[in-house]
Amino acid sequence: MKLSVIVPLFNEEESLLELCREIIDTCDKNDISFEVIFIDDGSTDSSWIVVKEAGRIDDRISGIRFRRNFGKAAALTAGMRAADGDYIMMMDADLQDDPSEIPKFIAKLEDGFDVVNGWKQRRLDPWHKTKPSKVFNWMVGRLTGLVLHDHNCGLKLFRREVTHEIRIYGELHRFIPVLAHARGFKVTELSVNHRERQFGHSKYGMKRFLRGFLDLCTVKFLTGYGQRPQHLMGGIGLTLFGLGGVGMTWLAMTWLRTNVFGVTGLGDIGGRPLLAYSIASLLLGAQAISLGFVAELLVSYTGKDLDTYSISERAEPHSKSEAESVAV
Repeated sequence: MKLSVIVPLFNEEESLLELCREIIDTCDKNDISFEVIFIDDGSTDSSWIVVKEAGRIDDRISGIRFRRNFGKAAALTAGMRAADGDYIMMMDADLQDDPSEIPKFIAKLEDGFDVVNGWKQRRLDPWHKTKPSKVFNWMVGRLTGLVLHDHNCGLKLFRREVTHEIRIYGELHRFIPVLAHARGFKVTELSVNHRERQFGHSKYGMKRFLRGFLDLCTVKFLTGYGQRPQHLMGGIGLTLFGLGGVGMTWLAMTWLRTNVFGVTGLGDIGGRPLLAYSIASLLLGAQAISLGFVAELLVSYTGKDLDTYSISERAEPHSKSEAESVAV
């Protein structure tokens, strides 16, 4: 099977049948072997009934139902585990993603890329979503080194091997291109047709921007220091320890000049704020370095079976029979 389309959904009963029709029409018209996997993330409407009915109409459509709402990352993980296609496509269920883009995404992927991220160049969303999104995308590019116009786009296509090397949880689903890029996969983007929402309402509020920033910090740490946490914590610790050491050295010199060499007018060092700041900096620096060592122990013992590399391809040696035929 060439393509697996994974569609997480939460209370999207009105749009599901139309989405199925558009996916089927596009794939059949372009002779693409496919499957559609709906993941019902704890819907309280009739979404699951619609999914089962769609599966009865076309056996290329299947579904997974969660016991409750676990979030989009969990839904995508379940879908990727169930997928049989060589290519995996993420698509939202609200009809804002256009299934007619599927052939373009596949053609772009087959140009030599591993991940194709959608770019809603003409985004039909209110300003309070588009403006913060631009700031967020700029921050992601600056912190991770992967510059894309629209990290939040729900339309993404990637090769199956990408799913074997990344793990998403919480709300890290929007960072799939970043996580793949950190593993050495080739990532690009493609301008897509963004459509207005026809049914229901957005499931994301203003809180997603705060969560998105915190997730960005997590991704930066995982991709930059996941296998060497002491490089971050130790760097912070040494900086703080050094600042505290400089402060304490200055205070010690001041005390010597006052009490040993008799220089007047320097005052008592015990009442100076620099003393408290220096002690606090020394303590915080020591704690940061200690946390770095603890993190290194955790990585050492829990990451034994995790590859710290990513293999693109192998050149296998000739078999014995091939070697014999060459010798003859």
